[in-house]
Amino acid sequence: MRWIVHSEKPLYNDPWLDIRLADVELPDGRHLDHRLIRTPPGAGAVMTDQHKRVLLLWRHRFITGTWGWEIPVGRAEPGESLAEAAAREAEEETGWRPGPLRPLLTVEPTPGISTSVHHIYRTDTATRIGAPEDDFESSRIDWVPLATIPELISAGEISSATTLAALLYTIVQDGPGSC
Repeated sequence: MRWIVHSEKPLYNDPWLDIRLADVELPDGRHLDHRLIRTPPGAGAVMTDQHKRVLLLWRHRFITGTWGWEIPVGRAEPGESLAEAAAREAEEETGWRPGPLRPLLTVEPTPGISTSVHHIYRTDTATRIGAPEDDFESSRIDWVPLATIPELISAGEISSATTLAALLYTIVQDGPGSC
């Protein structure tokens, strides 16, 4: 069933968010007002090492009041390629420079309300360049064994949709026995 958008009315706009009210026609002809959020694309990186570990940030998310492990992800700046944005965000948030990045997957974490799209890259190497520039991003940065990812998910310590998708896909992509 396809919904038809007849119009969108801006409700709020800034560089991070464009919130709109859409007049949507349902397949049966009824109309409803539906809010939607448009955002710039995001990019992030899954950085693994030769010891089958992944670099993660332990973060508090004040909106949900929760703590959890996440990969570094952030907004792509105007004129910046998605791979450049992923590398920049990784460096700023972790203090580690990713090696050569290759596309891993694209995630739409909230397609029912938002155009948010996260382009995730993968690297098997990273070099420590110093303290994170954005030291307010996390309480801790650690190399976490990939083998512990399912346990961390079960314990609720990984709940970010983008991080979940990226780490589970990394494990699947690496094949049986990879972690």
